Amino acid sequence: MAFEIRSPAFADGAEIPVRYTCDGDDVSPPLEWTGVPAGTQSLVLIVDDPDAPDPRAPRMTWVHWVLYNLPPETRGLPEGVSASDLPPGTGQGLNDWKRTGYGGPCPPVGRHRYFHKLYALSERLPDLGTPTKAALLRAMEGKVLGKAELVGTYERAR
Repeated sequence: MAFEIRSPAFADGAEIPVRYTCDGDDVSPPLEWTGVPAGTQSLVLIVDDPDAPDPRAPRMTWVHWVLYNLPPETRGLPEGVSASDLPPGTGQGLNDWKRTGYGGPCPPVGRHRYFHKLYALSERLPDLGTPTKAALLRAMEGKVLGKAELVGTYERAR
């Protein structure tokens, strides 16, 4: 079985519903995954936007959500998951708003792509506190057994 991540709220490559953006309730979408590789000891979820600030001239990748040490038996996250609802032992990193938790799409111009990347790791990471995406990626080096990806898009109505 292939390692896959999906959302019942939107298909891969499709538009993310307004509910999950800054124009709506700004809650995290429901996510589900299957095919976690054998030997996985923890999972990492990173949601980011490589099209910031303008898809015609991107200058940075904006980080929307960082979770690490999700238990390998976890098969998804419910809509609007709060810190207290995360599986025990799950760590949260900093997004580019300099806070933990989910921050939904809020592009200043154009249609952006939002990558929901799920990594299967061969070991549980140490307590990293609230790492940035870059620090988390460094801690993951040499430990990635597999990666699944879901892409949604969003453009604000003007």
